[in-house]
Amino acid sequence: MQQNFPNYLLPAPLNLSNRPENMGHQPASRSMTDLRVGPQGEEPQRGRVEAQRGRGGNGRGRGRGRDGTPEVRKLGYKMLEGLLEREASEVAITLSSSTGLKNLLDDSTMRSDLVQLVCQVLCKAFGSRIDRKIVLHLARIVKDSKFFRNILPYHVTGMMSDYAQARREQYPQHLSNIISLLSEVLNMFPQSSIQSVSMLVALLKPTVNQLRATGVDILPSTDEDLERVQGLVDHLQEKSREGTLRSDNYSFLAADEDAPPGEEDFRTMSIYPTIEEFHLDQKPFLRPNIMSQSFPNTRIYLDTHFRLLREDFVRPLREGVKEILRNQHSETIDGIPMKKRRFDDIRIYFDTRLVLPLCTPTGIAYKVQFDPRPLQFVRWENSKRLIYGSLVCLSMDNFETFLFATVTDRDPTLLRKGQVHLCFSSESRARLARIQPSDSFLMVETTAYFEAYRYVLEGLQEQDENDVPFQRYIVECNTDVDPPAYLRVEGRSYDLSSIMAEGQEKIPPFNPLTPHAWPDEEKVGLDESQLQALKLALTNEVAIIQGPPGTGKTHVGLKIAQALLNNHEAWSNNCPMLVVCYTNHALDQFLEGIHGFLKRGIVRVGGRSNSETLKPFGLRELTRASNFRKNLPQHLRRAHHEIYTQMEAAEELLKRQSAQLECSLRGVLREDFLERYMSPQHWDSLCLQPVSATHTQTHTHTHTHTHTDGPQLNDEELIDIDEEADLIQAERIVVDAEHGDKDWKKLKQDQKNIADMAELMLAMNLNDPEPQEAAQNRAQSQADQEEWQMQGHQKKKIKQMAKKELRKTSAMSEQQERQTRNVWILNLKDRWRLYRLWVLRYRTDLRAKALTSEQVYQDAAERLNEIRRREDLCVLRQARVVGMTTTGAAKYRQALQELQPRLVIVEEAAEVLEAHTITTLSKACQHLILIGDHQQHRMRPSIARLLTPHIYETLENHPSVLEYDNVKGVLTNLFFVDHGQFEEEIKDGRSHQNPHEAQFVVALCRYLMLQGYKPSQITILTTYTGQLHCLRKLMPSPNFSGVKVHVVDKYQGEENDIIILSLVRSNLQRRVGFLNISNRVCVALSRAKMGLFCIGNMDMLSSVTLWSNILHTLRESDQVGRALTLSCQNHPDKQILASCSDDFRGAPEGGCDQPCQFRLDCGHVCTRMCHPYDVEHKEYKCMKDCQKVLCELKHKCTRRCYKECGECQVLLDKIIPSCQHSQKVPCHLDPEKFVCQELCQKTLPCDHPCKAACGESCTAQCKVRVQMQLKCGHVQEEPCFISRDHRREPNCKTKCGTTLECGHPCPGTCHGCFQGRLHKACTHKCQQTLVCSHQCREPCVRDCPPCSVRCENRCVHSVCMKTCGQPCAPCNEPCEWQCPHHSCTKLCHEPCDRPPCSVPCNNTLRCGHRCIGLCGDPCPNKCRICHKDEVTEIFFGNEDDPDACFIQLEDCKHLFEATGMDQYMNLDEDQGAELDQRAIRLKDCPRCRTPIRRNLRYGTHINRSLAAISSLCDECRPVIT
Repeated sequence: MQQNFPNYLLPAPLNLSNRPENMGHQPASRSMTDLRVGPQGEEPQRGRVEAQRGRGGNGRGRGRGRDGTPEVRKLGYKMLEGLLEREASEVAITLSSSTGLKNLLDDSTMRSDLVQLVCQVLCKAFGSRIDRKIVLHLARIVKDSKFFRNILPYHVTGMMSDYAQARREQYPQHLSNIISLLSEVLNMFPQSSIQSVSMLVALLKPTVNQLRATGVDILPSTDEDLERVQGLVDHLQEKSREGTLRSDNYSFLAADEDAPPGEEDFRTMSIYPTIEEFHLDQKPFLRPNIMSQSFPNTRIYLDTHFRLLREDFVRPLREGVKEILRNQHSETIDGIPMKKRRFDDIRIYFDTRLVLPLCTPTGIAYKVQFDPRPLQFVRWENSKRLIYGSLVCLSMDNFETFLFATVTDRDPTLLRKGQVHLCFSSESRARLARIQPSDSFLMVETTAYFEAYRYVLEGLQEQDENDVPFQRYIVECNTDVDPPAYLRVEGRSYDLSSIMAEGQEKIPPFNPLTPHAWPDEEKVGLDESQLQALKLALTNEVAIIQGPPGTGKTHVGLKIAQALLNNHEAWSNNCPMLVVCYTNHALDQFLEGIHGFLKRGIVRVGGRSNSETLKPFGLRELTRASNFRKNLPQHLRRAHHEIYTQMEAAEELLKRQSAQLECSLRGVLREDFLERYMSPQHWDSLCLQPVSATHTQTHTHTHTHTHTDGPQLNDEELIDIDEEADLIQAERIVVDAEHGDKDWKKLKQDQKNIADMAELMLAMNLNDPEPQEAAQNRAQSQADQEEWQMQGHQKKKIKQMAKKELRKTSAMSEQQERQTRNVWILNLKDRWRLYRLWVLRYRTDLRAKALTSEQVYQDAAERLNEIRRREDLCVLRQARVVGMTTTGAAKYRQALQELQPRLVIVEEAAEVLEAHTITTLSKACQHLILIGDHQQHRMRPSIARLLTPHIYETLENHPSVLEYDNVKGVLTNLFFVDHGQFEEEIKDGRSHQNPHEAQFVVALCRYLMLQGYKPSQITILTTYTGQLHCLRKLMPSPNFSGVKVHVVDKYQGEENDIIILSLVRSNLQRRVGFLNISNRVCVALSRAKMGLFCIGNMDMLSSVTLWSNILHTLRESDQVGRALTLSCQNHPDKQILASCSDDFRGAPEGGCDQPCQFRLDCGHVCTRMCHPYDVEHKEYKCMKDCQKVLCELKHKCTRRCYKECGECQVLLDKIIPSCQHSQKVPCHLDPEKFVCQELCQKTLPCDHPCKAACGESCTAQCKVRVQMQLKCGHVQEEPCFISRDHRREPNCKTKCGTTLECGHPCPGTCHGCFQGRLHKACTHKCQQTLVCSHQCREPCVRDCPPCSVRCENRCVHSVCMKTCGQPCAPCNEPCEWQCPHHSCTKLCHEPCDRPPCSVPCNNTLRCGHRCIGLCGDPCPNKCRICHKDEVTEIFFGNEDDPDACFIQLEDCKHLFEATGMDQYMNLDEDQGAELDQRAIRLKDCPRCRTPIRRNLRYGTHINRSLAAISSLCDECRPVIT
């Protein structure tokens, strides 16, 4: 069988003679080893040359060498000289991606002027600060080159003896370049470059002195810079001697004079928690955030915000780990295991293992497996666990060492199996080489979105104090705000015509700094406070606009943006306006508003937008345009191609290695792939499989628990609610490439390749579904099925046992391995332990080989991401407005520093931390407008009253909110329902639900919809996600589709007419959780326009000051109580006090318990209970019988009242004029138009009666079946009309019946066999007994093919693993048939040279009785006394003799008297034997006809028969093949 594996070079098993699988591959037209690597994953020795063909490089200088490989020329002098005219970024990108540079730097010789030019170009390249990974890659090339190690030292030495005046004049700057080059390389690679740099520094000192002594004017900074590098070298050499300089991650920076004693400079602090923080019981040093006075300086300002922000995300992890360590100590005391403990700040995952590396667009991720059993209760779709961007810490030694990683992808289906994808930090990646596949970690998760923290913290560390804008205000706290610098230009004016109110006259341009020149409120269409905010924003370089929800902040913000954009020539300097929002929703709203007046020039940066309007303006959409790449600078296109090509090559290799790792996890590996990892002795014993009389029985007990909660609605029948995990991820994902659309076709192909590889590598694939296995078994021969029948019966149990064993981590020690000689003498438990040792070595070897590929891929991915950032910058520079979330701004921080927007608007500024805002701003920023959270245009006054003065001091109502209608069906527009029903805690431990509140809220929602409100007018809010899904289970989609259900936090910026709020919390401990956070309370209470209805435990909430004040305000207006009063719109005197969901039953249709009694247009009365909807009953359908008279005969309508009556359908007896038959005809129908349904009485031309109805035309095709004589002479039944058509004779269906040469009747028909001239092939199975004693299961043919069943021949030494039709390899071990009386000297496969022993056996059986066997034969398992009936049963005749001895056949275990059995076996030697007894075949068991293959006593007969069978097969094989 030849297999196709298109994307992988597959591992091939070793070519073993005793494996039937290999034999099946021999006829292939091409050896599979031509296509594959070996079992250990080695690279093939060919193929890379072809892979390089056709690839472009730098667009120049490529040719081919003599061996056909691409020839890459070195970078030339002119090209390097041209790079000096380019920007630093372009120089770095060009050099880093050029293979010509590496060739140049690896030359053995180089001209002096070229050395100078190379140093100059490299220094310029290292000046690029945004392209860190590219510069790092370039520095690595330089560090490892001959140029750096050999040529540059030689050149520095030669400078002392160089007296060429032209070159000597360049030496001062050249020396500065060399020192700068050394400093850059040493800072990036302190450990690996220290030796080369120290040598160069030692050579530079005498060179500088010599040049100065000979009149060269050395630059003043040269000595200082050289001493600084020397100091760095001395420091690193000291650390090297101490053994602490172990890697290139070491950093060396001067101490901060502003740092407190014993505290490190914030710029050198690790962003991640340190081991000291986990183990030392001391509080971190934190500076208080100064609120009312200035900071001492900008450095302390940055230090303060760095430490506070770092503590914000480090504290939960630090305290959680400390709690783990304390609990591990107390576990031995109180006996409570760790898995049953709860932790407040962290989530824990046990038995976590690194499975295999994965290639993602952003770099290497790892598939990680954790134990899912303690988390069976988690609903992963809605859980906040392991969400994209969350930070995890893995340790296997009580956090003495640990790894950090972030979640890169989550799939709820995989999470249920305990699988998640992680990306490790750069420091942790360096330690992965020491991780073994069997290492088990404790994984701790902190809920903070680490990526947002990381980019801001890095930005604070890298922020130059002199580049922080607006220091006058944010550091020095100066309250006198200047106008923007661009407005202070003489003659500056603004044209505000675009923002004038509709119908107002246009105003001429004016200087906005002239107060009296501004138009009034009416002209602008704003109220006084809004116009004041507009003036403030346009005339102050730092402006803060505040206002509660609904006050028109966004409206004013859009006016500001429109005014600035229409006057962009005043401020833009070809830079876009930057708009930053806290959430994607707010960003979409603001940009959609801008799109209303700016149709082009918007770029939205971010991965998740729900706006169809903004879809064409997404950064990813713009960069994926067909013509985008054509317009990019050439150096970016070339670099993208080169790096992407490197990524693809590394990915191809890594996927192949990962696929082998994946296969090793999917089941039991074939021994071929493990040979290298086991001792030769074990391999030899493994190949000689033992003889086993019975299969190993494995009994596993599995208990399946099914939990049912009674009848529930399917998910498809419930309303759609956004999963919170998806909502959180949508805010976190910034770039589509990080979490983009999966290439499903590629993934499917990858899975197919892995499945194909698994088929080759695995002896047992645990991923194979049972139906597939059954199909595979059916395809085998019958004998093969019989062989596997017992295993098939236990297949499920065997797989369960294998899965259980493969999950274990315990492996045999190497000492135990050395003590084991024969693997088959081990018990099953130890065999698995030994197997796991081999697999551990196999995986470790694969992982070690994969690490190099991982590093290559990671390096290329990081560089490619920087190229993509450069490509993004090309788009952003063309924009007029760039919109980002705060997370996106943090991630694009370096790009923003280069974009240098001069004008920044921050929406939702109250939600944004100051550190986020500072790192967003570039030094070029001249204008900052912050719009945060007092007239409001949303809430009716009674609702707004809840916010003042408890949250806002004052709040002015717009006249429009006074015109709202009252909410129908209730007595008040605002009410808080108090209750005492306790909450339920979700098992996940981080959320809560309150079924009582959920039922009340759903019942109230239904009641309000019955009042005539549309579902879209109602929103249900809750404070916990657990309640969200408790609500969903109660809301079938047909009834509640359109109602919005949200968590409060995800409803910021939204509003609706009616809000129903469930507060959830109600407990004995009086814990209110989120409800004591004022901004969340503000959001919850400020979303409603017309009506707000809340349910919660008000008594418990009153313990919180804020809620106590709110409840006091409610009680003043009697708007809080135990029950909400429902009022019938039709019967105002009818009221219901609703305190629970059951109370709404009193208004089943939304009114009251009175019947409707409305008289319908049809005269009937409405049968419903009182209902406020459809008051005029225009949509009501009367279901009573219609009473209308339809005809002159006074017949009444038979339909329902609401249906159209139509014509009278009462059936009457009428005479049909054409045939005079009496028929039941509808009243309204004329009998002449009625089709008579009596049977036709006419006779057809064929003399058969017509089968049609009387009123129908007679049939043209008579279908009565008649006997038809065919041309072939056969007769068969056909429809009459066919038998009369002589032009088309039907095919004869009579069976052919001819006896074929095989003796079976032909299965064809007369027509199919062309009246006996040709015949269909025989379909019978052959079923003849082959020479090997198996039945032939092939289709009936003249000659049977070789038997394809697995060979059953075996001896005491080994088992033949070939197919039955192939010749067995003779066993060359010495014959084991020995006894005290006789011994055989032949080899195992030869006829024995000793007679059978007739001396009775002297052994004693377990039962205590004497053995009934013979000396030298295996003792039978039956006893003459214990099994008397079985032993003495007469078969040959002498069984009841008291001295009879017995033989037990090893193949079938049947027992026979020895003399009779000996005589039976000798029949083939007797010439008087029957003919069939002299046939070439194995003798059968006289009872069950099982071939006798294993028996030392009859070994001579067996070997002779096998030799004769083998000889016959050899003779027949050329004929039958």
